[in-house]
Amino acid sequence: MQNQKIFPIFILVLLISSSYVFAGGIQRAVKIIKPNHKAAVSNPVEICMEVFGLEVESSKKGVNEGKGHHHLLVDINLPDSFGMAKPLAKDSRYIHMGDGSSCKTLKLSTGRHFIRALFAKGNHVPYDPPISDV
Repeated sequence: MQNQKIFPIFILVLLISSSYVFAGGIQRAVKIIKPNHKAAVSNPVEICMEVFGLEVESSKKGVNEGKGHHHLLVDINLPDSFGMAKPLAKDSRYIHMGDGSSCKTLKLSTGRHFIRALFAKGNHVPYDPPISDV
């Protein structure tokens, strides 16, 4: 009879504690705060990001859970799932901000551009699932 009482109490405690962890968890996110979404801007343009539930640090500090640095993807989409598992390329479309900064000034050609922020670990490998904003 004693075992029958313990089992329901254990289940109740487990349900309460797991809902507490879920409710108390902080969602990880990156947000482009400058310029405003769909803003018409002139050259050069400053792009700034902020993070939630994460810490921005230099890539020189290595891979640390919950920490990393910004990347800007210019006129391209996120890499496919295979590409997300390896370090991001470094060219004119993938702007690395491994110095730990949160703002970058870019000179872009005249016309419309699509800029995406992507947060990655110290080894330039994005988090899975991606932490990104447009």
